[in-house]
Amino acid sequence: MLKRELLDTAQIDDGELLELFSHGRDFMILLGRNELMSTRMRFSEEQLAEMTLDRLSKTAPRILIGGYGMGFTLRAALARLPEDAQVVVAEISEKIIEWAQGPMADLTGGTMSDPRLDLKICDVAALIDDANDGTCAKFDAILLDVDNGPDGMVRADNSRIYSRTGLGKARDALKPGGIVSVWSAARDYGFTKRMKEAGYDVDEVGVRSRPNNKGAHHVIWFGKKRGA
Repeated sequence: MLKRELLDTAQIDDGELLELFSHGRDFMILLGRNELMSTRMRFSEEQLAEMTLDRLSKTAPRILIGGYGMGFTLRAALARLPEDAQVVVAEISEKIIEWAQGPMADLTGGTMSDPRLDLKICDVAALIDDANDGTCAKFDAILLDVDNGPDGMVRADNSRIYSRTGLGKARDALKPGGIVSVWSAARDYGFTKRMKEAGYDVDEVGVRSRPNNKGAHHVIWFGKKRGA
């Protein structure tokens, strides 16, 4: 019987550890007893990209992905986008990128060297602020998967991104017709209301973690910038 093998750890802001495990050909990242992500359950992260792009009218958009994770959202986006699209990825943990380029390099499919990718080691909130003050261009879509959902479980500061104020800043960082998409491991009954209050027309979609309607039930919110 295969055993889980601890490959590495990464300390986050409050002193807790993210742990990277292998299990045969699979990998998983844990925070304490909580499995945050796994190569066995990637479908909903891929759908975060697929379903966002389905909602965009622009064929070569500029998009921002908050949280690299295991790269499934990025890889799905690049598979759909043309050569003149731009994908900015904000990942706050250098260790996550080290793991992507090291033990999990086979998962990236060459995406880390893709010329459409602009990888930033920073908080996604900083890039949203940059778009609002004119330091960088605004985005056609902002895809947020920086925590286990809109509750700041992994990192307390993530809660401000999902607050009404944070969602308003993300809205203002969008071009006309832009979309903010938010992934969550579970339902949050107050979050749809919060997004509407922040100026979005909202669509909440249930997605399974595996194809063919299998695996855990996850949620993605799609918020279209109102009035655009």
